[in-house]
Amino acid sequence: MTAGALRTLKVCVFLVCLVPLGKLALELLGVAGLSLGANPVEELIHRFGIWGLNFLMITLAVTPLRFMTGKNWLIRFRRMLGLFAFFYVLMHFLVYAGLDQGFDLSVILEDVVERPYITVGFTALLLLIPLAVTSTNRMMKRLGRRWQKLHRLVYPIAVLAVWHFYWQVKLDTLEPIVYIAILSFLLGYRFWRKYVRSAHPR
Repeated sequence: MTAGALRTLKVCVFLVCLVPLGKLALELLGVAGLSLGANPVEELIHRFGIWGLNFLMITLAVTPLRFMTGKNWLIRFRRMLGLFAFFYVLMHFLVYAGLDQGFDLSVILEDVVERPYITVGFTALLLLIPLAVTSTNRMMKRLGRRWQKLHRLVYPIAVLAVWHFYWQVKLDTLEPIVYIAILSFLLGYRFWRKYVRSAHPR
């Protein structure tokens, strides 16, 4: 793929990644009859959380797709997708902290300590912060090999995020189970390629 085509594709992917945010904004404003329902704050928290989880899964899918298709240029999108994952997860937390709890620090800390699914989700967010902060080329060069080790935190982060979603759901667990299956495949593929396939080359 040429440099020009890659730049164009990056712009297109960037705009597509903004679609969930744009749709939520239209629903929040009630444009064209769109609505977030009877409890808009709860719906916003849920939607931002789902899209944060979606982008985590998509980010983790880049490497398997690269190996399966032989399209090495796919790796050039991983950073952008990872930053969008952080953005939507951060919005998930900020809507909860701001619109739901009014930035009442004592209530938020009480929730983090006493409600396990919030503890798990908050831990995932905290672990995402250093990944977002060190996502620049400058930080990659500065950290060297430590950068790759640091960014392997994305694996436990994804586990915590799915765990958070599973614990948060009270009745219908089908959706989080689907995410568990997707994450199991993405992590299982990496394990297979690194250990099983390398131990038994064709």
